[in-house]
Amino acid sequence: MNNKLSKLRDTKHISQKELAVEMGVSQQTISSWETDRSLPKPYQMTHLENFFGTPKEDIFFASFNFIM
Repeated sequence: MNNKLSKLRDTKHISQKELAVEMGVSQQTISSWETDRSLPKPYQMTHLENFFGTPKEDIFFASFNFIM
């Protein structure tokens, strides 16, 4: 896991299912985001940023900072 989404969710004591409801997606989508199998769309990243009060660049650091 290269992103902080799971840790932020645990800090707020919410389940993947609860976050999925907040985001309007499935629990499987949240799982995919947490395991870097997929990324949220830009508007979803903004929603996560606002929900957790954490910049999206911090949540998805590895996705924004890769070495070629």
